Parts: sequence; C-alpha cells; structure tokens
Amino acid sequence: MIRLQALQLSKDYNGQPALRPLNLTLHDGDVCCLLGQNGAGKTTTLNLFLGFIAPTAGKAQLNGVDVRLNAPDTNRFVAYIPEVVMLYGNLSGLENLRYFSRLAGFRYAPAELADCLTRAGLDAAAHPRPVRGYSKGMRQKVGIAVALAKNADVLLMDEPTSGLDPKATQEFTDLVRGLGQQGKTVLMATHDIFNAVQVGTQVGIMRQGELTTVLPTAQITAPELQELYLQTI
Repeated sequence: MIRLQALQLSKDYNGQPALRPLNLTLHDGDVCCLLGQNGAGKTTTLNLFLGFIAPTAGKAQLNGVDVRLNAPDTNRFVAYIPEVVMLYGNLSGLENLRYFSRLAGFRYAPAELADCLTRAGLDAAAHPRPVRGYSKGMRQKVGIAVALAKNADVLLMDEPTSGLDPKATQEFTDLVRGLGQQGKTVLMATHDIFNAVQVGTQVGIMRQGELTTVLPTAQITAPELQELYLQTI
C-alpha cells in the first residue's frame, strides 16, 4: 500500500525555491533516507508532510489523504521524531508516554505503556526515572515508543542520529530497521551516509531543493554512495 506520496510537491519562499517539484512514493516497509547539505530541502520536505507549512504547488499525501486539506486526519497516520525529542523533564519516561499517547486519543494501561517503551529499546529500569536524566539516545527511544503507542503508519525523522555515540546509533538503526520489517514507512533526513546505507531500503540525494537521485541501498555500498554524494553536491 502507498503510505507516503509527493506529487509535484514544491515550496517557495519570496519567490525563491526551497523545494523544487518533488515526486516520491513510499510503500509499507520502505525506509527512505534523504541526504543533502543544509538547505538542500530535506527538512522542508518533512515539514510539508507534517503540515507545518503549506506547499506552493503539488500535494503531500499520507495514506492517500492530502495533508494540506486534511491535517487532523493525516495527523493520525504520522509520528515525528526530530533531532531532539522534546519531553517533560520532570516526568518519567512512562509518564511522558502516557501524556503523549492520550493527546493522540489513546488510553493504555501501565503495562501496555511499559511494553511500548521496552519494544522501543528503553531499559525497564529507566521507565520510572525522570526524563531530565535521560541521554539523547534514551529520549529518541521514548519518541519511538510514542510512535508505537500511536500506531502510526508513517514515521518522519529529522537527523535522529545526530550527536548519538556509536552504540546508541547502532541501537537506533536496529530499531528503525525493525520498524520497516513490521511494515512501517519511514522517511528520514540525515547527513550520515554510512548509517543511511545500513538503515534504509532506499536513499535519496537532494541538492538545492531538488531530489536528484533515488537508489535502493541494496545496489550501492557506503563508499560508492559517498562518492556519488560528493559528485552530486
């Protein structure tokens, strides 16, 4: 099933293109990593699918529904994991998950919430601890748990591994790969070429607001992708 689709999607600011007409289709289980320099259009693309900004032309669709025209409906389909997951520091991981899942209209028993956190890779000992003591990697896991509790079909991620140590990066990579294997659709903006090959089923390269290349990761190695990326930018 098509979960995410850009149809001639573009965005201009004061007549200057931030995103040139973009066509992209992702199905169940696709994990697409967008590479590009700052200002290449990666975050703009995510923001259009989140409904944070309106397109200049074209459509951003989730589950076949136009985001711009049906934001309340499409919000049910998507979860967002930014570079820094914003949580309430005085609340525990379990309490944060309860709060955000209720905002999305779900009410879970404590054991069900704990299961979401465990499935997201957060150690059980951390569940009752205040989030202010969490590392960035632990916060990202709470973000994944929120997506699981929301039962989101599509996850949008903006530089989720930035600042993570190698162990936390590998843990996050394994989690995202697992989500794809469960049929979730992921669109991730990243600068990490080697991680993109590890986690993605496909990778795209953006330059000056244009998606110039899309390749299955099975057809390219990390060194080859790095060389292609450097030639492109």
